[in-house]
Amino acid sequence: MTGEAARVRQMWHLLEPLHAVLYYAPEAFEEAAALGYGTEERWASYFAWRAAPLGAVDAPEVVRAFHSFAPAMVDRYVPAVWAAAGPDAVLAARLRAVDRAYRALFGDRRVEGAGFAEAAALARRAAEATTPGVLGALGPANSALPWPDAPHLVLWHAATVLREHRGDGHIAALGAAGLDPVESLVSFAGVGAARPEVFASRGWGEQEWSAARQRLQERGLLAADGTATGAGRELRAKVERRTDEEAAAPWRALGEEGRVRLAELLGESWLETIGSGMLPGENTLGIGKV
Repeated sequence: MTGEAARVRQMWHLLEPLHAVLYYAPEAFEEAAALGYGTEERWASYFAWRAAPLGAVDAPEVVRAFHSFAPAMVDRYVPAVWAAAGPDAVLAARLRAVDRAYRALFGDRRVEGAGFAEAAALARRAAEATTPGVLGALGPANSALPWPDAPHLVLWHAATVLREHRGDGHIAALGAAGLDPVESLVSFAGVGAARPEVFASRGWGEQEWSAARQRLQERGLLAADGTATGAGRELRAKVERRTDEEAAAPWRALGEEGRVRLAELLGESWLETIGSGMLPGENTLGIGKV
């Protein structure tokens, strides 16, 4: 991995947990329940929180934008989520959820302090250097939203723009590698990003998973036991390299001094978020594994 790629990936690793509290924080589930979503499991609110910047979209558009979810799973939640609450209400609620979650995690004094304000300003500069409309849907949709006023919410929104911008580039890289959505997951499991059971959360059935595994074996990318061959590992490494390249522009715009300072400012909050036990230790993004 080149020096720039390592720096780009480091910033993703630092910012992703700060974004992901929306999907796991108790405060977010409380806000989801107030909107009318069931909270026995997280998927109704997940699809609403993440898709709301796109508007009241239908299931096929969510399938394309999210990429890794089985269409049948998306159909269970979309467009039904919009019957409970429209996108504008969801967008307002997700900021309330993040405000409450950050205050619970870090305390009022921290989130209202100079460190969060400085981090927010730096992260916003990076997020505003993304290239809307070039790749994918979720990055541009989040970039087009108005910026919150409070610095800690600016930081969360910037983290969201940057992670969805990276995600759009990742989908493009997977497509260039000839990997369809389920093959993308099977090949990622093959390099040890997470156990196959973790990827079951994306809704693909055993038959669909097995068929994708067979296709990858026929391409010489996967061994009979489901682990990646040398060619499979190289293809996944190529995907990650291209993903880093697509995600690099905001960090080039921020500059090395700004990036290093932002990393310093995020360190304590990152540790507290990870240490809270709120987020799953093993995830479908391969955080900590790639």
